[in-house]
Amino acid sequence: MNLTGAEWAALGLSLKVSFWAVLISLPFAIAMAWLLARRDFPGKSLLSALVHLPLVLPPVVTGYLLLLTFGKTGAVGAWLNEIGIVLAFRWTGAALAAAIMGFPLMVRAIRLAIESVDPKLEEAAETLGAGRVARFTRITLPLIAPGILAGVVLGFAKAMGEFGATITFVANIPGETQTLPSAIYAFLQVPGGETGAIRLTLLAILVAVGAVLVSEWLAHRVSRGIGRT
Repeated sequence: MNLTGAEWAALGLSLKVSFWAVLISLPFAIAMAWLLARRDFPGKSLLSALVHLPLVLPPVVTGYLLLLTFGKTGAVGAWLNEIGIVLAFRWTGAALAAAIMGFPLMVRAIRLAIESVDPKLEEAAETLGAGRVARFTRITLPLIAPGILAGVVLGFAKAMGEFGATITFVANIPGETQTLPSAIYAFLQVPGGETGAIRLTLLAILVAVGAVLVSEWLAHRVSRGIGRT
């Protein structure tokens, strides 16, 4: 598969955006999943609905809201611009958009894993003097590791395939914000671009299959590690 420099750049940018999107959102996803799974409070249903809102909103709407908020004249973007941080029409903005779109999937997978852990295990650790942090890191975290891994894979896959919110917020600038989906879209807009689109589609499939295989291997290793403890 002979790729051009621009196509390699689109692949590299997609991987970079997906990596940072998952890395940035993972701690917040774990915290939110734990909060929704282990705590009852007024407005919990509303918070859960807000977390899952990107899944039901049209991606273009999400991208436009990001542009209104984090654009150079937006409520947050204007302040960030003053300290030298620009997100709109930058790859960092693409990472932010991908993180927001994948966040609900990560939270859902991790929340289900937390809910499957018997709270009595944590209560037993508490009676032995373990604090909240110790209970989470030594009891809960190892047991939900497969769920966290599933959330990471879902978030990464969503980030790799994200298009609507990304192109609305950061446009489709080759070498700067053009990810694999954006590059495929660009090929489909020009006569004779089907060959390039097919080439990138096959590449995206290979990356996705590779990610699934790696996740399966890691899940197997994690499960074996838990079984030995």
